[in-house]
Amino acid sequence: MAEPKKSWEHRLKENPDELAIDFVESLSYDKRLYKYDIAGSIAHANMLVSIGVIKKDECKLIKDGLLEISHEISEGKFKFDKACEDIHMAIEAALIRRIGEPGKKLHTGRSRNDQVATDIRLWMRDEIEILQVKISLLQGAFVKLAGKYTENLMPSYTHMQRAQPIVIAAYLLSFVEQLQRDWARLANCRTLLNVSPLGSGAVAGSTLALDRKNTCEQLGFADITYNSIDSVSDRDFCAEFIFDCSLVMTHLSKLAEDWIIYSSNEFGFIKTSDKYCTSSSMMPQKRNPDMLELVRGKTGAAYGALMAIMTILKAQPSTYNRDLQEDKIHVFKAADTARACLDMVKAIVDNTKFNAKHIEANLDGGFLDATALAEYLVKKSVPFRTAHGIVGTVVADCEANAVKLGDVELGEFKKHCASIEEDVYLSLGAANVVKAYASAGAAGSAQAQEQICYWKKTLSER
Repeated sequence: MAEPKKSWEHRLKENPDELAIDFVESLSYDKRLYKYDIAGSIAHANMLVSIGVIKKDECKLIKDGLLEISHEISEGKFKFDKACEDIHMAIEAALIRRIGEPGKKLHTGRSRNDQVATDIRLWMRDEIEILQVKISLLQGAFVKLAGKYTENLMPSYTHMQRAQPIVIAAYLLSFVEQLQRDWARLANCRTLLNVSPLGSGAVAGSTLALDRKNTCEQLGFADITYNSIDSVSDRDFCAEFIFDCSLVMTHLSKLAEDWIIYSSNEFGFIKTSDKYCTSSSMMPQKRNPDMLELVRGKTGAAYGALMAIMTILKAQPSTYNRDLQEDKIHVFKAADTARACLDMVKAIVDNTKFNAKHIEANLDGGFLDATALAEYLVKKSVPFRTAHGIVGTVVADCEANAVKLGDVELGEFKKHCASIEEDVYLSLGAANVVKAYASAGAAGSAQAQEQICYWKKTLSER
């Protein structure tokens, strides 16, 4: 009698319809888990030997067969049959064809439910480390670029209106901070997911005395899960991972939005290498920041994956349900999107220059020194709310007369506040404001240089 292609075919009288086979298969996307499925299977086989369920020579046949299959898959020589449904059954069916009866013993005490829950955790541990490396490399690119602009100024913006003057380095380092939170979130996610569900079976464990600590240690997990019912259905870590990827994309999209604007003729703040731009099929003068626009656009893919996984989990009754097969589609999509965009943004950062002279030539517009003038009054014992009102009135007058704060005569200043003295002009102008920044983490040259030193040390120790 020929071996059934599915683990459950003996139970059903009719063969699956071709439509059903195509609908239920996940092999087309979960085959990327093959290394982790094989690692888990080898650990499981070793454990079965330790508790006397299979013999050592059978275990050797199983391990040798699994390693051969792994090599064939990596070489692109393995033939996947969608009738096997998923990577777990594809590998097991191939193993049984190769070694016969010993291969049939491998699935003793386990289910595809705990098997896939283990595989996705193993995959995600590695994927998180890869993403963290890419985040660190991007942080390093920002730090390097910031080091070139610790003395050059630019306007900061709130509500897309000019706010206060800053050094360009401080602006660039703001993304290093955002990415650091992404790195830390992923580290936390890795800690939480690093427990082994293997041995939980389909839902209730096994009547065999499986040594779950054994497989846990073999696979490098920190501990085992302690409730079999929850173990096979827990995908909290998938939702958290996708959320973490989504926030990575949020931060990359913010940068993309900024730099799309900054590269426009209206701003002219930056220029990115032609290698990361495109032109128009109709307008020959165009130099389009398409890579940045695609980063911004691809953010939607990560957000979509997050909404999808949350919707899947929201609809789940307790224990394992086949809906969870869909988790990998969204986890992989989020990871692939974050990976590709981290690489692209790093390349863009490595190949972008700020037009510092152009920026500084137009820096005095927008009353960037208004807040500094209010704080000057505070130093003269004027309550801040009162100072705020005085400066607001002065700014309105300057705007009406098309003059800058630094052009206002001392006598005119005194009409608004008698406390203003000749030294007020030392607090006006973008350069003076930036030199005066005194608080920790402020956007001045000294603070930026301190941050650059900190980040160089931090990143070098990873």
